[in-house]
Amino acid sequence: MTATDRELTVGDVRLRYRDEGAGSALVLIHGWTLDLEMWEPQARELCGSMRVIRYDRRGFGLSSGRPAPSEDVGDLLALCDHLGLRSVVLVGMSQGARVAAHAAAGHPGLISCVVFDGAPPGTVFENAMFESDIPIDRYRELTRVGGARAFREAWRHHPVTQLQTRDASCQELLQRILERYRAEDLTDPDPRGSLPPQEASAIRAPALVISGALETDSRLAAADALARALPSSQRAIIPAAGHLANLDNPGVYNSLLRRFSGTLSRRKS
Repeated sequence: MTATDRELTVGDVRLRYRDEGAGSALVLIHGWTLDLEMWEPQARELCGSMRVIRYDRRGFGLSSGRPAPSEDVGDLLALCDHLGLRSVVLVGMSQGARVAAHAAAGHPGLISCVVFDGAPPGTVFENAMFESDIPIDRYRELTRVGGARAFREAWRHHPVTQLQTRDASCQELLQRILERYRAEDLTDPDPRGSLPPQEASAIRAPALVISGALETDSRLAAADALARALPSSQRAIIPAAGHLANLDNPGVYNSLLRRFSGTLSRRKS
């Protein structure tokens, strides 16, 4: 851990988190196989005007325990309570978008607005259903036979882990993050399964649905369907970016977050 890392104990699990800056609270939830360090470009730029909070979900990064999607919302709420947060802008990336959907639906008083970034199919009940673009059963078998290292080698070639940016520091950051993934949810998955789709009509908070322009076709289609299903949403496409849009094009990504949360603040004032 670094000097900026802090820990919160939730039951028998220790969650690593970082809390930087001051102002409106921005809470960032990472995706599968990732951790809080994926948000470095956002923390660097946005903590000058916002309170930027990010954490390792249980079982990822340097948090303890094993991944348990059924516990993710409770962990998020425990962190918000621990930090005394009463209103947050919530960003859920990829698998983290499922957490954001359930939190926004179940706790509208806390979530002032929500951003869905690269959300997977089935984040909400959509009019059209899409198959997952991640061959999870094949990855489980690969991990069973060859361990986490064999999985990581295959995962590095999947379209959703391909960076479009040529920035060497971003490439190195992603590789460090992926090396920390322990693959415990592949060898010993949560028996309660992943978070089910949320009812779109229950998410009343203003929503921003983000995709990289070079995202996979299935994710682009799923994001379009998500935006149509939500009661109050905006759609944004980030140029020169794939699934990891916050790393590929952080300037545009950060501007979108700042503009979206700022618009909401002006409406309240």
